[in-house]
Amino acid sequence: MNKKLFRQIRNEWKSNLWLIAELLLISVVMWYILDFIYVKASIFYQPRGFDISHCYLLRMGRLDPKSPKYMAKDTTESEDIRNILTRIRHRPEVEAASLSANSYPYNGSNSSTSIRYDTLQNNNWLIRRLVTPDFLRVFKYEGSRGETPSQLASMMDNKSIMASNNIFKKKYHIKLTTLVGKKVIWGDDTTTRYKLAAAYTPVRYDDYSEAYHSYSMLYKLPEGWYTTDNNLELCIRVKPSMDHDFIKKLWKDCERHINTGNVYITNITSFKDVRKKFQQYQSNQIRNFVTGIIFLLLNIFLGLLGTFWFRTQQRRSEIALQMALGSTRRQIFLRQISEGIIILVLASIPAIIIDLNIAYAGLTQYMHGATLQPGRFIITVSATFLISAIMIIIGDWFPARKATKVQPAEALHED
Repeated sequence: MNKKLFRQIRNEWKSNLWLIAELLLISVVMWYILDFIYVKASIFYQPRGFDISHCYLLRMGRLDPKSPKYMAKDTTESEDIRNILTRIRHRPEVEAASLSANSYPYNGSNSSTSIRYDTLQNNNWLIRRLVTPDFLRVFKYEGSRGETPSQLASMMDNKSIMASNNIFKKKYHIKLTTLVGKKVIWGDDTTTRYKLAAAYTPVRYDDYSEAYHSYSMLYKLPEGWYTTDNNLELCIRVKPSMDHDFIKKLWKDCERHINTGNVYITNITSFKDVRKKFQQYQSNQIRNFVTGIIFLLLNIFLGLLGTFWFRTQQRRSEIALQMALGSTRRQIFLRQISEGIIILVLASIPAIIIDLNIAYAGLTQYMHGATLQPGRFIITVSATFLISAIMIIIGDWFPARKATKVQPAEALHED
């Protein structure tokens, strides 16, 4: 049977050549699409390095001296902010609360800096985050050596810094954990050395940016920053069992129990809403692109399915003759499917070579700083072959099944 099958493929080389060219084009296009989907999905589902579940963002404002509620008193604005933070922390439903500046996740307002150790210096944008220690507990940062958020929080002071474990990895292939405990230079001040207290798991900028390109550092929020002019963020983590109508309850208590002196809460937002709003544009772009990709894939599937369906349908008389000569339905199915798979293999060999060159040329999506990665390439090429094979099997199976139900004499008479 194998010799006959290969002889038939060779004898029908003209039609098969066009079919191979069609499968070659389809395979390359489908691989490119699947590679794009693979990269986007892989990045989206990478660990984020933080957790915003049951977290809320509070903003604070200051009463104008002309306001009828303005209070002329001895307490300073920084004391009022500390009192608000303390009152929030003492609420029974609050697990942790922190102050920070340009630091919370999904925040488009950033400050950049640099870190140096000996000849090592980060050459990419390093985000500076000024936070109180409990910030690490609110967003559940984890140390690269296995430190818990609470352990990291206990290490934070005014003489040390922390940074993500990857800030030297791209340029020097060095993990920051190897430098923990060393003295480093932070920013432009070359006279002061800060202890590197810990290296934490890289924190992604958003859901569409991979950890590979996300660099950040933490320093304890200086006391002089405790003013509303610095647009401070009050971030809260609520206990999961008590996270019910938290915003409504907190607003109800703000006037009597939370607001202090001339500082008051101006806004309360769930981090689910912060995340949605920050990524709205990117999410819409991805959704529209994926919709277009699905439509294109559907057309490819239908075209490939129709090609083999029509090809098998044209062979009704040939199938009838095979049955008249004693072939079983199983043999006919296997012959039809085997022919399609062999043609697909012949088309896939040059298609894989083309795919390899496209990836090598950097024309596909970057992931982990590269466009060509062995595991990724094998997965996407295999998925392309598998999907094409399934379409060929469906396109051969159903018309062949229908043809085998027709009496041989009737089929030959119609032909």
